[in-house]
Amino acid sequence: MKLKQIYDVSNNQLIINLPESFSNKRRVLVIIDDDIDEVNEKLLLLKQATNDPLFLADIQEVKEDFNFIDSETI
Repeated sequence: MKLKQIYDVSNNQLIINLPESFSNKRRVLVIIDDDIDEVNEKLLLLKQATNDPLFLADIQEVKEDFNFIDSETI
Protein backbone atom coordinates (compact mmCIF):
# COMPACT_ATOMS: atom_id res chain seq x y z
CA MET A 1 0.00 0.00 0.00
CA LYS A 2 1.15 3.52 -0.74
CA LEU A 3 0.20 6.62 1.21
CA LYS A 4 0.91 10.01 -0.28
CA GLN A 5 0.13 13.06 1.84
CA ILE A 6 1.58 16.48 2.51
CA TYR A 7 2.53 17.09 6.12
CA ASP A 8 3.50 20.25 7.99
CA VAL A 9 6.91 20.39 9.63
CA SER A 10 7.03 21.76 13.16
CA ASN A 11 10.33 22.48 14.96
CA ASN A 12 12.16 20.60 12.21
CA GLN A 13 10.16 17.45 13.06
CA LEU A 14 7.64 15.41 11.16
CA ILE A 15 5.11 13.14 12.85
CA ILE A 16 3.24 10.64 10.69
CA ASN A 17 0.37 8.56 12.04
CA LEU A 18 0.16 5.49 9.84
CA PRO A 19 -3.22 4.02 8.84
CA GLU A 20 -4.37 0.70 10.33
CA SER A 21 -3.40 -1.12 7.13
CA PHE A 22 0.25 -0.50 8.07
CA SER A 23 -0.07 -2.12 11.49
CA ASN A 24 1.77 -5.34 10.53
CA LYS A 25 4.55 -3.60 8.63
CA ARG A 26 8.03 -3.43 10.07
CA ARG A 27 9.57 -1.15 7.48
CA VAL A 28 8.34 1.71 5.28
CA LEU A 29 10.08 3.92 2.77
CA VAL A 30 9.92 7.66 3.46
CA ILE A 31 10.85 10.12 0.71
CA ILE A 32 11.24 13.78 1.62
CA ASP A 33 10.29 16.20 -1.17
CA ASP A 34 10.63 19.89 -0.36
CA ASP A 35 9.67 21.13 -3.85
CA ILE A 36 5.99 21.39 -2.91
CA ASP A 37 6.04 25.17 -2.54
CA GLU A 38 8.00 25.55 -5.78
CA VAL A 39 5.43 23.51 -7.69
CA ASN A 40 2.60 25.58 -6.23
CA GLU A 41 4.38 28.80 -7.22
CA LYS A 42 4.79 27.54 -10.79
CA LEU A 43 1.12 26.56 -10.99
CA LEU A 44 0.16 30.04 -9.78
CA LEU A 45 2.33 31.61 -12.49
CA LEU A 46 0.68 29.42 -15.12
CA LYS A 47 -2.75 30.53 -13.93
CA GLN A 48 -1.65 34.18 -14.09
CA ALA A 49 -0.37 33.69 -17.64
CA THR A 50 -3.93 33.22 -18.87
CA ASN A 51 -4.40 36.97 -18.38
CA ASP A 52 -0.99 38.08 -19.72
CA PRO A 53 -1.43 39.92 -23.07
CA LEU A 54 2.06 39.01 -24.32
CA PHE A 55 1.57 35.33 -23.48
CA LEU A 56 -1.85 35.30 -25.14
CA ALA A 57 -0.39 36.96 -28.25
CA ASP A 58 2.31 34.28 -28.43
CA ILE A 59 -0.29 31.54 -28.12
CA GLN A 60 -2.36 33.13 -30.89
CA GLU A 61 0.71 33.32 -33.15
CA VAL A 62 1.50 29.63 -32.61
CA LYS A 63 -2.14 28.76 -33.23
CA GLU A 64 -2.09 30.66 -36.54
CA ASP A 65 1.11 28.86 -37.58
CA PHE A 66 -0.54 25.51 -36.95
CA ASN A 67 -3.68 26.55 -38.81
CA PHE A 68 -1.50 27.13 -41.88
CA ILE A 69 0.21 23.74 -41.47
CA ASP A 70 -3.09 21.95 -40.84
CA SER A 71 -4.45 23.13 -44.19
CA GLU A 72 -1.53 21.59 -46.12
CA THR A 73 -1.99 18.27 -47.88
CA ILE A 74 0.51 15.48 -48.19
